[in-house]
Amino acid sequence: MVRRTKEEAQETRAQIIAAAEKAFYRRGVARTTLADIAELAGVTRGAIYWHFNNKAELVQALLDMLHETHDHLARASESEDELDPLGCMRTLLLQVLNEVVLDARTRRINEILHYKCEFTDDMCEIRQQRQRSVLDCHNSIVVAMANAVRRGQLPTDLDPEQAAVVLFAYFDGLIGRWLLLPGSFDLQGQGERWVDAGLDMLRWSPALRKQGFVNDCEGNASLV
Repeated sequence: MVRRTKEEAQETRAQIIAAAEKAFYRRGVARTTLADIAELAGVTRGAIYWHFNNKAELVQALLDMLHETHDHLARASESEDELDPLGCMRTLLLQVLNEVVLDARTRRINEILHYKCEFTDDMCEIRQQRQRSVLDCHNSIVVAMANAVRRGQLPTDLDPEQAAVVLFAYFDGLIGRWLLLPGSFDLQGQGERWVDAGLDMLRWSPALRKQGFVNDCEGNASLV
């Protein structure tokens, strides 16, 4: 009986998250109320408060859904024992782009986060949540790139902090533009090209090198 109760609670939670996704997509996060979500989910507001304290926690639940399918690749690229951290990162980035195109839920959640999550005064908690999420992603990229440097897959003079900012901005902008103008370029069919372009910046851009190093014509770094 206890197990059935837990299963029913999980089913209700999943209904609420699905309803929040639909409501946020239709009306935007700021204009959606918990009452709207409760009506769409077919539950009471009390049921929502049993699982979530506010809209920020519902947005976080949507973010968690995006990350679940990528966790194993992220962990691999961040592991010091991984022999191919850059390869794991490449596979992860390609998977992210493909899912935006092929999976309707992933596409809707990304569109909510890019274009329907307004940071108004009463949404400051969601803004802070998004800031934490971006910083967590930044730190994960830094660790993965440091591993790739140790494995000789990226230049020894790469500045991981700067490179992580550029890589995140590149892919976030790529996804954001495709969501706004989905027919303007082929995000899936040319996915490998887009991913390799981003990784090539890490390999070859002089602007992403640490100060105090110079590269010879073969790309080898030395102190000056």
